[in-house]
Amino acid sequence: MPRHRPSSSPPSGRALSRRGVLTSAGVLGLGGLLAACGDGEGEGEEAKGSATNTGPWRFTDDRGKTVTSDSTPKRLVAFIGAAAALHDLGIECTAVFGPTKLESGEPDPRAGSVDVDKVTILGNTYPQFNVERYAGLRPDLLIAQMTEPPALWYVPEESAEKIESLAPSVGILTAKSSLTHVIGRFTALAASLGADVKADKVTAAKQRFETASETLRQAAKSRGGLKVMAISAAADILYVATPDDFTDLRYYKSLGVEFVTPTKTGEGGFWQQLSWENADTYEADLILVDNRTGNLQPAELKKTKPTWAGLPAVRADQTIPWANEERFSHAGYAPRIEQLAAAVRESKTVTA
Repeated sequence: MPRHRPSSSPPSGRALSRRGVLTSAGVLGLGGLLAACGDGEGEGEEAKGSATNTGPWRFTDDRGKTVTSDSTPKRLVAFIGAAAALHDLGIECTAVFGPTKLESGEPDPRAGSVDVDKVTILGNTYPQFNVERYAGLRPDLLIAQMTEPPALWYVPEESAEKIESLAPSVGILTAKSSLTHVIGRFTALAASLGADVKADKVTAAKQRFETASETLRQAAKSRGGLKVMAISAAADILYVATPDDFTDLRYYKSLGVEFVTPTKTGEGGFWQQLSWENADTYEADLILVDNRTGNLQPAELKKTKPTWAGLPAVRADQTIPWANEERFSHAGYAPRIEQLAAAVRESKTVTA
């Protein structure tokens, strides 16, 4: 998951900047209902089932760091997106950090199916992270995503050393990778922590994901030549996404979706920044609009940005939300792929 927006999520271990935050994409334990994270499905690799909750535990993360423990970690603390992915696999976390609740008190979309009223929240916006409360939880394991290893997503730079001294940590790389591989890494972590990754709910979600993927493949094939562009919009800048740098867009591209690829990107990739005067640099038939809190959305853009209103896809009303920080699980992505497949199938070619 690439760099993300200031209002959404920063790359941990780094000071916030708009470019930095743009890249992109937990809950109280419920007793015996759900276990904790696992061993298994990498790209093309099947999850190997659940681990026992007794005896030594080990997991090698995407920093190449092998974390070991005398027993399976129980008190898990995770970035909310990671906690949401683990929840879908049957794992509950003791506490979370990152965008968990909106200002209204409603769940942030990044929380997925996590019950945000029951989870302990250590910080809702960057760089909030209540280190004292974290220490008081006596955590067994900290889990976070990564876009630029070894920095852990949303762990503040100024307190990272203290936070990581209180418990072992696991980092899962979610940028510039295969979507199925990243989902597999979370599945592997979940299984190692005791989740039953062969449970009906989990396998049903995987089947839905695979069916949705085939539907998108067929839609893209039938609409050959349809140009799709993913963007993120701020008051002063239009960000055009480089599809290969975003795990989800890279996957959609592998299924045949034809993306607009910007010719210039900043250091580290992910985006080309355009002034609104140059918003028509690229034309597309369908535009995916980053829908995270703090980003300008189509209705507002249409009213305030004439160059946006003049884009062919906008004139044809062919824009859809892009969940730029969806949780990395089959349950999280299946509906997104279904939505994109429908949009691709129904969109008309409106560019020259």
